[in-house]
Amino acid sequence: MLFTKMHGLGNDFVIVYGEETLPDRVAELAITVCDRHFGVGADGLVYILPSVRADFMMRIINSDGTEAEQCGNAIRCVAKYVVDNRHAVSDELTIETRGAGVQRVQLNQVNGKVESVRVDMGEPVLEGLKVPTTIDEKQIVAHPIEVDGRSFQFTAVSMGNPHCVIYVEDAASFDLAAWGPRLETHSLFPRKINVEFATVKSHSEVDMRVWERGAGPTLACGTGACATLVASVLNGLTDRQTTVSLAGGELWIEWDAADNHVYMTGAAEVVFEGRWA
Repeated sequence: MLFTKMHGLGNDFVIVYGEETLPDRVAELAITVCDRHFGVGADGLVYILPSVRADFMMRIINSDGTEAEQCGNAIRCVAKYVVDNRHAVSDELTIETRGAGVQRVQLNQVNGKVESVRVDMGEPVLEGLKVPTTIDEKQIVAHPIEVDGRSFQFTAVSMGNPHCVIYVEDAASFDLAAWGPRLETHSLFPRKINVEFATVKSHSEVDMRVWERGAGPTLACGTGACATLVASVLNGLTDRQTTVSLAGGELWIEWDAADNHVYMTGAAEVVFEGRWA
């Protein structure tokens, strides 16, 4: 299996191109390949496959073997891979995802290489049962949640995958390992959930750290950054265009009032290429 190791702000992936479908026992393969001691090491194994609805299809298997519906950092890596390797020649692509449908991607190239990628992440889903949560409300904003005797307030958003955004005093020093897994598996979230801990710095800047469902703490989460902006607007904390600062770098996120779509702009990088024996 030929692969390319890539990352989006430190959220890293093993990218595979050229297969027609997912291989058998792909969950076991992902666990082995993503192991940081005995494998390549990554947050996920990503396949670029043919699509009848778009230019390409993206399938993402998390490091624990579960499949993710969508990943904002992975889709930027996929876009850069297909253009840099001349599998596509246009600066605009469509990429089919499992949970968020077909998404449109715009690429900024410098000297024949993709420098940044802008992704139309689609409309956020805010209805409680559709995120999904077990709460039947049109929007879940600053809703109380208790875990092991500690109380938080969360705002629920789906960007093709489920998120709960929680505001804390200092996201950079917050104990992800202590509270991330407890919230991920809380009974309010029937399919588990990605957890973002956010601190608003100004109306145009939010600091965020993430515990990703199926991967644990990662350096960045594109869909999580989008969910954080949406939640911040719903809570009256930021403008509709905001820089979201993550452990691995920054993403520019826009929630367009005209079409209700969320747009994400950021970089993607190649680390190395290899062969899995």
